[in-house]
Amino acid sequence: MTATPDESPDRTLLHTREITCKGYQRSDGLFDIEGRLVDLTNEPTDLPFHRVPGGGAIHDMRLVMTLDADMVIQRIAAVTATGASQFCGEASAVYSGLVGLKIAAGFKQKSKAIIGGAKGCTHMTELLERMASTAMQTLFSIYRAEAARRRTTSAEQVVAVRSWVIGTCHAYREDGDAVRLLWPEGLPAV
Repeated sequence: MTATPDESPDRTLLHTREITCKGYQRSDGLFDIEGRLVDLTNEPTDLPFHRVPGGGAIHDMRLVMTLDADMVIQRIAAVTATGASQFCGEASAVYSGLVGLKIAAGFKQKSKAIIGGAKGCTHMTELLERMASTAMQTLFSIYRAEAARRRTTSAEQVVAVRSWVIGTCHAYREDGDAVRLLWPEGLPAV
């Protein structure tokens, strides 16, 4: 059994990584997904190009991605407020190459072909992956609201899950109970 923090020996905080992603619906019908990654050091840290004071940020990076309702990236902006070196922000421009890419199956591999490795920033690319999940959840909230408005009686169920979720995880595997219950007549045509 894994020990809970209360049962663990004394601990000293060394590092904190905070990833925050938020999804917004815009008045023009588009969606903004904002992501921020912050690495905080508890103790003063000497990096190759500068010293970070205790409690200071090693990384503070942001991405703002604008999507349409089909999850196609319309615009993306990358900002490095703080990086491990003065050169980190130079990778920001490459993220504009993601415009036109759809968040769907294969997104991670397609995006890495554009921004992966030495072309982009490891931390922003990690943040982008979290933002893709946030984008899905953001649009799911719209689908759920639409389904709730369409219900005519409390006994009627309207499926608020889109068929593209099939096969994306264990719960929504093609031969699983969730898919069988949500689509009793069989899988929808793609």
